[in-house]
Amino acid sequence: MSLLAERLGSGRLVVTCELAPPKGIELSDLTQKAEQLRDVVDAFNLTDSASSIMTMSPLAVAHVLADKGIETILQITGRDRNRIAVQSDLLAAHVLGVTNLVCMTGDPPSAGDNPEAKPVFDLDAAALLRTACALASGEDLAGNSLSGGSPDFFAGAVVNPGAADPDKELRRMGEKVEAGARFFQTQAVYDPAGFERFMDKVRPLGVPILAGFIVVKSAGMARRLNERLPGVSIPDPIIAELDRAEDRRQASVEIAGRVLSEIKEMCAGVHIMAIGWESLVPEILSRAGISGDSGVQDRQRPSMTF
Repeated sequence: MSLLAERLGSGRLVVTCELAPPKGIELSDLTQKAEQLRDVVDAFNLTDSASSIMTMSPLAVAHVLADKGIETILQITGRDRNRIAVQSDLLAAHVLGVTNLVCMTGDPPSAGDNPEAKPVFDLDAAALLRTACALASGEDLAGNSLSGGSPDFFAGAVVNPGAADPDKELRRMGEKVEAGARFFQTQAVYDPAGFERFMDKVRPLGVPILAGFIVVKSAGMARRLNERLPGVSIPDPIIAELDRAEDRRQASVEIAGRVLSEIKEMCAGVHIMAIGWESLVPEILSRAGISGDSGVQDRQRPSMTF
């Protein structure tokens, strides 16, 4: 049973946090962060060589954390594996205790640290979701019966509230729901008013939305995100606030707490990408008014069934 599904179904505000597997074999730093945050975070996203930067497979990390009783969300992309390899990995994931997935198409290898790598992209995000559903029904993607039992996943996807073509993004979101997405995590949100308009449009889909937030460490980082990350728009007042801050870490905490406090009422949860500043997550949640065991808020929301 997915604890993430259970907590989203309870109607409580859910907190997820992103952790990147190492570019190497040493896991002590990652596991320490997860242990320190396990009482305030409901589940940890484990990235799949994010931005096409080669790192350890998140499947191994998910297994290590599952053995410690820590809930994980396995990110899986179509960038590097064809449908045979994807299905093989999904079967292995179930055996290793992975119950939650986030399916993503992935960034092109040319953007990463092994630009000569050949892209695969046999399956996009919607096809990955259909694959997970097919396996759960006892068949592979080609319709062949599984002979040794079938896995069960709580699968989600990503959505970009600030996409350049909002109508296309909404259509893709609907396709992902039809393909089996049972929750969504969003690209980073910094404009509560814009996010509210987005939520008004997607609420009829009836799936939980976790609002993403990247902890911004400096004004320079904010400007780079605006330039390089599609759909991210950090407002000028936030950049100016970081520019004049004497203590950038404290300013980052205050900004994150303020934004999350405004958007938490609009969605099922928040997804925090701290990028090395995971130690600040408890203070950010406290400033946002998000507290309680496993990061959930005491206030109850309407329950959802999956």
